[in-house]
Amino acid sequence: MTLLAAAPEAGAVPSFARQTGMACEACHTVYPELTHFGRVFKANGYVLSNVKQVRDVTGKKEELLSLAQTVPLSIMAQISYTQMKTAVPDLSAAGAPGVAQNGTAGFPQQLSLFYAGKIAPNFGAFIQITYANDSGTIGIDNTDLRFADTALLGDNKPLTYGVSLNNNPTVQDLWNTTPAWGYPYTATNAAVSPLAATAIDGAFAQDVAGLTGYLYWNESLYLEAGGYRSAKQGQVNALTGGAGPLDGTASNVMSGLAPYWRVAYEYNTGAHSIEAGLYGAQFRLYPGAGAPLSGPLNRFNDVAEDLQYQYVGDEHQVTVAGTHIHESMTLDASFANGGAANPTDTLSTTRFWATYYYRRKIGATL
Repeated sequence: MTLLAAAPEAGAVPSFARQTGMACEACHTVYPELTHFGRVFKANGYVLSNVKQVRDVTGKKEELLSLAQTVPLSIMAQISYTQMKTAVPDLSAAGAPGVAQNGTAGFPQQLSLFYAGKIAPNFGAFIQITYANDSGTIGIDNTDLRFADTALLGDNKPLTYGVSLNNNPTVQDLWNTTPAWGYPYTATNAAVSPLAATAIDGAFAQDVAGLTGYLYWNESLYLEAGGYRSAKQGQVNALTGGAGPLDGTASNVMSGLAPYWRVAYEYNTGAHSIEAGLYGAQFRLYPGAGAPLSGPLNRFNDVAEDLQYQYVGDEHQVTVAGTHIHESMTLDASFANGGAANPTDTLSTTRFWATYYYRRKIGATL
């Protein structure tokens, strides 16, 4: 059992280190940033292993079963304390003077259990279950199930191909520029949240199910495409008494599949690597929340650019990264029912950050 005071969506867990027999620094600069080797490990389905396996083969020596003798479980706790510059008003009684208690302790803010590693030949998983103190509930968190294999093409250049079943658009991505694993890596749940966010920027995290296929050529060129549909947690249908089907009591239900795409190229030389890419998705939503799941839709079309430079040395680790997301909205449904002031809108998000660490012990992100 290892206690990590790290990001709530940290992608580095001791299970991977035990499975591969490598130190965490093989795959990470600092949590949760991946190195080039870490990106290749993820693209190949989390299956690289250096521990004893329970195996079964056919008469032709074809592998049927490969299970680790140790269960790949890890645990993470995040503890926080937040002090605001100005205490917020106490709204418990109308017109009564007073402010809320200033100083919020989260103990824990989040507590996560991970199953991370190889499950079978060519098949691995990163599964996170989290208790969060702001909701007081336990639920599924970031999850990525992968099947992957590699073929050698001309000049013996590897082509990794695979599929990812996941519950958060961009959680399957290999770079730390996209929303699921990008900055901010962690945030207190006691602070004021942004007033607006693009749809691809966490709006559907753990609220969808998606299947995407990808190609990763020569550990450089990455192409991915797939789709997502609503898979809301804790939603109960009043008629069936079960978890579905979704009806008008749910809000922001996807109409059909939401397409997702990604293209990126990475160049590596010595201790340096640089990546540039594009990604995007289109979401068509019924507002729901009491309205039937029919008629006009709200459409959100997101297109984003990202860039990452990384230097990984023995003593110094540097990452400079950024992303720009542009969202075009056509709000036919919300405008018709008075829920939006404009029939169309746009929203842009720009993030740029730099991380430096000395010997992976002392550092900061700006």
